[in-house]
Amino acid sequence: MPIQLRNTAKKLCVIGDPVLHSRSPLLQNAMISALGLDYIYLCQPVPRGEAGRWLECAKFSGYAGFNATMPHKEALIPLMDELDDLARLCGAVNTVCLRQGRAVGYNTDGSGFLRALAELGVDPAGKKATLLGSGGAARAVAAALAGAGARVTVCNRTAVRTEELCAMAPHALTPAGFDPSSLSAAAEDSHVLINCTSLGMEGAGTQFDDLSFLRALPPDAVVCDAIYAPAETLLLKEARALGHPAMNGMGMLLHQAILALEHFTGENLDKEKAKSAALAALEQP
Repeated sequence: MPIQLRNTAKKLCVIGDPVLHSRSPLLQNAMISALGLDYIYLCQPVPRGEAGRWLECAKFSGYAGFNATMPHKEALIPLMDELDDLARLCGAVNTVCLRQGRAVGYNTDGSGFLRALAELGVDPAGKKATLLGSGGAARAVAAALAGAGARVTVCNRTAVRTEELCAMAPHALTPAGFDPSSLSAAAEDSHVLINCTSLGMEGAGTQFDDLSFLRALPPDAVVCDAIYAPAETLLLKEARALGHPAMNGMGMLLHQAILALEHFTGENLDKEKAKSAALAALEQP
């Protein structure tokens, strides 16, 4: 997607280590072009442990903000002058806005998931959810669901990690195991089931050993997978075969990017136009 670069263009980027594989510049520049915004979005490798040094460089260089991927999301927390509620709750920042010398940190992953969930007509308030995993994506989704009024059972193989995750909102999050019996027990009265593990991810080489827990879900339960490559994991294929509404992680990916751009610009953007532009960019060879 061509970008018209003016001397007035505000600079944005994504940082990480590694980061050259990131699709954020493709998505963001496509949305920037479609929406007629005077920004340019770049890719900036920043070695592990150098987030603070980069932050000073970004301020000096006049960046309007940046996104962060691994391994910087947690490292940025103490460097921020201000944090939004979700970033503070889940202990990770993926979007930084630089305003008048101050760094404001946000986490758009969980909110992006809620927006994608809303497209399926699901409001998590008062609902019960089963969440698989305890990594960064799981923490963000758990924090967002808890904040939206859902009760969440978090299933993971490592009990200590699960308990640490649930400790951030003990009133809403309950730890559970990852064995077939525990998964089925959690699923049997859930309105939503979300996979935030790498099981089924393209290139990961790992799959669920047993998907029988899907049969314990109520008939109208929604099944979500944070994975977007492949577009249909075995989890989603089986869920759809059982008649469940299902979605992959593409909606979460797009909506978290749109939310980040809204934070950068301070504007309420045309979400459908932005989403269409991003999808068109992803479909290009």
